[in-house]
Amino acid sequence: MQVEQSSPVPGGVRHIALETIGSTNAEALARARGGELGPLWITAETQTNGRGRSGRTWMSPRGNLHATLLQTEPCAPAQAPQLAFVSGLALHDAVKQCAPELAAQLELKWPNDLLLGGAKLAGILIESESMPVFSAAIGIGVNCASHPDDTPYPATDLRSAGADVGPKLLLETLSVSMQQRLLQWRWGEGFAQIRADWLACAAGVGEQISVRLPDREFFGRFAGLDDSGRLLLEQGGRLVTVTAGDVFAVGAR
Repeated sequence: MQVEQSSPVPGGVRHIALETIGSTNAEALARARGGELGPLWITAETQTNGRGRSGRTWMSPRGNLHATLLQTEPCAPAQAPQLAFVSGLALHDAVKQCAPELAAQLELKWPNDLLLGGAKLAGILIESESMPVFSAAIGIGVNCASHPDDTPYPATDLRSAGADVGPKLLLETLSVSMQQRLLQWRWGEGFAQIRADWLACAAGVGEQISVRLPDREFFGRFAGLDDSGRLLLEQGGRLVTVTAGDVFAVGAR
């Protein structure tokens, strides 16, 4: 039987804590379809069907943070992808506050990862639905106590890096930093400043990178982001706009 605990977290946002769930994002959207209104945090100690971008599996062992913030009508639907940058900054802020000794090693990777020392520490998944009202689920997974070893990219966790930061403390800190970044964003009107702040924390800006898609790979210099958050790739003096893909430093495997 599922045990549910409900209490507010710092910032005054409601919080539902579950022991085990398939996916906190799926649970948030199911509740939205049932009439639940955000803001609402949903967390789980473990997930049995955690997922990342492009349907990838997100390993969800106990001791890590598995959280979703449900937001009701946070912006126009076309602007929902910007929430990945808002959330990335909020998460960067929260980890830096909880583990200031790691601040210099933290970087944001386009479009939705947080890196620690070049290895993946956290991922963000934005999902949305329009019925009965437009709702966005901001899913955040952070490797607090452990990380997977069988990934196509380096991964790490806070404990391995020497920081004893549990999911409870991280969520409490993240709840506050998320509200601050959402206020800065102002339903999309403040994205220019969000973009500037994100680029200041980003990995690989100005460097040669590869962008990998399921069927091809292309290369260029990471020149920045456009007005909607798409990656700008410079190739031979012209700018190419990239909507989706996995970014790697040239030569990385």
